[in-house]
Amino acid sequence: MLASLLDFFFPRMCPVCGNRLELDEHPLCLRCNVDMPRTKFWEHPYDNPMARMYWGKIPVEKVVAYFYFAPKSGVAQLIYGVKYHGSANIAIELGEMLVDEMEGFFDDIDCIVPLPISIKRRMKRGYNQSDMIARGISKATGIPVERNAVIRRYFEKSQTHLTRVERRDNVDDVFVLKDADALRGKHILIVDDGITTGATTISCAEQILKAENVKVSILALGYSAKQKAQEVPEPMLF
Repeated sequence: MLASLLDFFFPRMCPVCGNRLELDEHPLCLRCNVDMPRTKFWEHPYDNPMARMYWGKIPVEKVVAYFYFAPKSGVAQLIYGVKYHGSANIAIELGEMLVDEMEGFFDDIDCIVPLPISIKRRMKRGYNQSDMIARGISKATGIPVERNAVIRRYFEKSQTHLTRVERRDNVDDVFVLKDADALRGKHILIVDDGITTGATTISCAEQILKAENVKVSILALGYSAKQKAQEVPEPMLF
C-alpha cells in the first residue's frame, strides 16, 4: 500500500522511453528492458570481443559488459543519465539487475574496485557513477567494495573526442595504488560505466597489479561496438 501511495504521488519514469513505470518495473520498463542489446559476454567471459582488447596489454581474467553501446541508442541514453544527470539510484538498480543475469560470474570475485574519478568530477556530479553500479553489485552479491585502494591523481581532459592513441596517453599515470594491502591475494573486479578502447581500465589495472598476488577482471555497463542498438528519438532529461 505504501509503495502504491508513493508511486501515485511520486511516479517513477523509465529513463529510456520516459513512460511511467509499473510497481513491479525497475529500473526500466518491460519493453525497454527487453529491447536492450545484451552482449552475453558473461557466457564466455575469458574470450569475447571485449576481452581480446586487453590481450597482450595486461594480464586479465574475465572481461564482460552488460550492454552494447552505440550513439543515440537507449543504452547511450541510459549511461548518459547515470553519468551526467544524477541518476545514481538507477545505476545501483542496474548493478543489481546485471547480477541476476550473470549467473556464476561473481563466484570467485573477492573485491570490487569502482573505476576512480577525480575529486573535481565527484564534486560536480555528486557521486562516482561506477561506484553506484558497484554498490548495486555488492548489494546483490555481498562482495565488498574497495574505494580507497586506488585513487585518481588529477582531472584529465575528457576521453570523448580523442583517438585510440590519445585516449591511452591521456590516462597514463593518472591512477595511484594507495593501499596494496587491501588488495593483496585477491581477485579484483574493476567496474566501469562504459568502455570503448579500454585505455582507462588498463591504466587502473596496471596499478592494481602492483599489489602482491592479485588477479584482475573487468566489468562495464556498456561496451562500444558496431552493433544494432535501440534507437530513441530524443534524449530524456533526468
